[in-house]
Amino acid sequence: MCYTGISYIFKKMAKPKLIVFDLDYTLWPFWVDTHVDPPFKKRSDGKVEDSRKKHVTFYPGVPAMLQRLHGEGYKLGIASRTGTTKEAEDLVTLFDWDQYFHYRQIYPGCKINHFKRFQFDSGVSFKDMLFFDDEYRNIKDVGSLGVTCILAENGMSEAMLKEGLDEFAANRGS
Repeated sequence: MCYTGISYIFKKMAKPKLIVFDLDYTLWPFWVDTHVDPPFKKRSDGKVEDSRKKHVTFYPGVPAMLQRLHGEGYKLGIASRTGTTKEAEDLVTLFDWDQYFHYRQIYPGCKINHFKRFQFDSGVSFKDMLFFDDEYRNIKDVGSLGVTCILAENGMSEAMLKEGLDEFAANRGS
């Protein structure tokens, strides 16, 4: 399409087919195995608390971000190395995030195993995945597979998400 002799070309930015998040210090600001005391419960006001009645929460904006990504048609996953699998799953449920996550790999061990399972279950190639984690060792391991990895040292935010989407698009050459 040309206007006054200038050609406008609209490129579509490459988008990941699967976006995966770590849990501890990525979606919420604690380690589920050491900083909170299960069992967890949801109070009548909707807040989640641990057995000591301590309020358990997530990084600001995370629920809205997950809802928006899900609504835009992104497939979402969780990759967590925690040994407290049930407790992590309980928090995901109590935070009402079950509806957003299509894939979950929550168990101890190297995250390379988590991502091999994501690839098997989803059919999505590593190069079409985007991963956010607060630990460099996980970024290094998963990055070796060809996954675009973003170090989320201060947890997830809209700025961190934009950085990841931009990095993914740059890696995909768009």
